[in-house]
Amino acid sequence: MELQSALKKPVGLARTEMESVLARLLDVMLIALGAALASWLVAPGAEPTVVHGALVAFDMALAIVLLPWFGLYTSWRGRSTGRLCVAIVLGWIAVQTLGLALMFLLHHSASLSRLWCSSWTLLTGAALVASRLLVHRVLGRLRRAGRNLRRVAVVGRGAHRDSVLAQIAASPDAGFRAVAMFSPQQRESSDGCDLPSFRRLREFAAWVRHEQIEEVWLALSLSEEELVLRVLDEFGGDLVNLRFIPDVRSLAMFDRHVVDLLGAPAINLMASPMTPYALVQKALFDRLFAVFVLLALAPVMLSIAAAVKLSSRGPVLFTQRRKGADGRVFRIYKFRTMRVHAPNPGVIRQATRDDPRVTRVGAFLRRTSLDELPQFVNVLRGEMSVVGPRPHAIEHDDQYRSIVDGYIHRYRIKPGITGWAQVNGFRGETDRIEKMQGRVEHDLYYLRNWSFGMDMQIVFRTVMKGLVHTNAY
Repeated sequence: MELQSALKKPVGLARTEMESVLARLLDVMLIALGAALASWLVAPGAEPTVVHGALVAFDMALAIVLLPWFGLYTSWRGRSTGRLCVAIVLGWIAVQTLGLALMFLLHHSASLSRLWCSSWTLLTGAALVASRLLVHRVLGRLRRAGRNLRRVAVVGRGAHRDSVLAQIAASPDAGFRAVAMFSPQQRESSDGCDLPSFRRLREFAAWVRHEQIEEVWLALSLSEEELVLRVLDEFGGDLVNLRFIPDVRSLAMFDRHVVDLLGAPAINLMASPMTPYALVQKALFDRLFAVFVLLALAPVMLSIAAAVKLSSRGPVLFTQRRKGADGRVFRIYKFRTMRVHAPNPGVIRQATRDDPRVTRVGAFLRRTSLDELPQFVNVLRGEMSVVGPRPHAIEHDDQYRSIVDGYIHRYRIKPGITGWAQVNGFRGETDRIEKMQGRVEHDLYYLRNWSFGMDMQIVFRTVMKGLVHTNAY
């Protein structure tokens, strides 16, 4: 099925194009104003040089050409403002980088003030983000007041259709309002829904045309291709936006977004929940954070190593084989907290409360989670992440993967030193299946809802109150 045929020319195209032009002019003005403000802050009263003026002119021209590539001037109605802000920052960095590269090629880069360039970059980036947030805030208030709305007629039946209607009602800032339903072959009514409802497609289409409805959303299952094609054929000659929202809730484990795969649209049902950009962002933070921790806490780690060595015979570090991303096996590092003992082959006995194997120094390290510090070496080597599902012994993996729902999907990203499950109390011994199920459910929630901000929240909560816990023994 050609999904491209579902995209029709929007109503009010002239107004949309005018808004796009105004947005481009605003961005160009903010670039110039940011440069002027940086000059005033860095060198008040100084006359701007020709070289500085040329760079500003270059950037203004480059912004007109490059920023549209980042999707800044398409409609963001109903989409994440966070992603919009990231796109703005990346677009501005690309413009500034290319502008400086042009000045370098023209042999004028040495004449530029580094302090001015840095100030201009930061001020303009902040202004571009602030302007978008302000516009979205104003539009949100207008939409909550019933203005600047796009009316939506929903095609579908059952729980999925009701879920789409509920999402529209719960997101007034997005600017959509459900006004009608087409529910073929459905006899029951939607709970508490007083929207006009149609059972015949021709009557529904005639009403949409008469009321000049802008959007028709198809909240249908993947098996209802025949109905999708009937709706496409019915509205083939109308300027109505047709959007297909397939019901994949029972199929998709993680994200349900449509991706481009070999030039064709594809929905991820079970795949890595993180985009390549997110993986790069996470890996960069992991390496920088690990280097900072290892350098800052080197004296503490040396002191702990000495205490471990003096407290009992045996090595300073405890190593064990664990599984990482995609099931790859690596050796995890911890400070040794137990007396050296001969384990039973193939059996991993978890530490219990008042475990006689744990040394006095080891008990303190386990209560404060300081025994985990060597794992920052694993992070630096790329085997672990700062935040992610905690890795378990391979023997436990083999045991739980067949009896705990979703356990295997913890391997889709790198394991972490701390995680969403740990800051929510799921730490220590998993002596009951219910404890492991709860931990896994929190890990899967993290995978489905990952964001860089969520990682920062987990790190902050770990530092503030997660190091010491009653379940850590």
